[in-house]
Amino acid sequence: MNAPEKLSSLVAPRLTSLSHGGGCGCKIAPGVLSEILKNSSNLPIPPELLVGIETADDAAVYLLNENQALIATTDFFMPIVDDPYDFGRIAATNAISDVYAMGGTPIMALGLVGMPINVLPLDVIGAILRGGQDVCRDAGIPIAGGHTIDSVEPIYGLVVLGLVHPSRVKKNSGAKVGDVLVMSKPLGVGILSAALKKEMLPPAGYAKMIEVTTQLNKPGIALAALDGVHALTDITGFGLAGHTMELARGAKVQIRLDWSRMPLIAGVRELAAQGCVTGASGRNWESYGNEVTLPGVFAEADKALLSDPQTSGGLLVSCRPDLARQVLEIFHTQGFAEAAVIGEVAQGSGVSVY
Repeated sequence: MNAPEKLSSLVAPRLTSLSHGGGCGCKIAPGVLSEILKNSSNLPIPPELLVGIETADDAAVYLLNENQALIATTDFFMPIVDDPYDFGRIAATNAISDVYAMGGTPIMALGLVGMPINVLPLDVIGAILRGGQDVCRDAGIPIAGGHTIDSVEPIYGLVVLGLVHPSRVKKNSGAKVGDVLVMSKPLGVGILSAALKKEMLPPAGYAKMIEVTTQLNKPGIALAALDGVHALTDITGFGLAGHTMELARGAKVQIRLDWSRMPLIAGVRELAAQGCVTGASGRNWESYGNEVTLPGVFAEADKALLSDPQTSGGLLVSCRPDLARQVLEIFHTQGFAEAAVIGEVAQGSGVSVY
């Protein structure tokens, strides 16, 4: 039997059994990442670099000319689900999201592929790549190249490039006092992934998980055209509290979250109460929990949802109050039925939940 025949005859294990963490829950904790990157600010910064690592924004932005800026980002991770096609779709959707979060339009992608070649059948690897290709087709972009390695754990993701008018770049540091906050997707993907690993996730929960994580954040393009939209970011591995903390630090404001208005995936609070919480949620909270003010009575399950890592999560918009209805309409007409106003921007610092 030659090598290709041997590989194609392998019996596929569960994808999640091959990875120590899944989806954006694989991210290095915010506090540890900050320590790793503490000397990166010493690097030379050309004047054309409109957005770098200063405020932990979603992507880098480089000025090309007076009408165009290039957006560059990359995202990759280990499996969050066992179905290879779904894994590919989720990873690609998540990677492309950062371009939308900067207000840009994606133009092409490069594939990042690391696979345990002696463990996974070739058709499984092919299904992962096909899932990513189908999402890129939906986004209207080609996968124009990439890189592959033989890896101990399965890894898939993309480098994504996009374009935006320099005046329409939406940084995560642009929030203004008096703004309202609009969230496009419900929270709870990390809780669902933990339940899936524990075989506690019902079919309806899995279907919702796939629906949420494969929905492209295309409304970011339309939102970038609104002058009253001051900041955009997507909620991913550091959880809602972590990414709103980045908004607060970048703009030197306080983010106030109205927990009663927060859209949650059905059943996630109950699953969290049963112990379906990722390890990343705890690591996130250890990194920034001292800067989050909670109500006097706040359930542990809700606290877990605040720091729950969102793989391919929604867009968070900071905009003028009079634009909130228009922002919601953009989301609702593009299929984000659960988009809602979840808070406001105030003077102060940190994140306050009420």
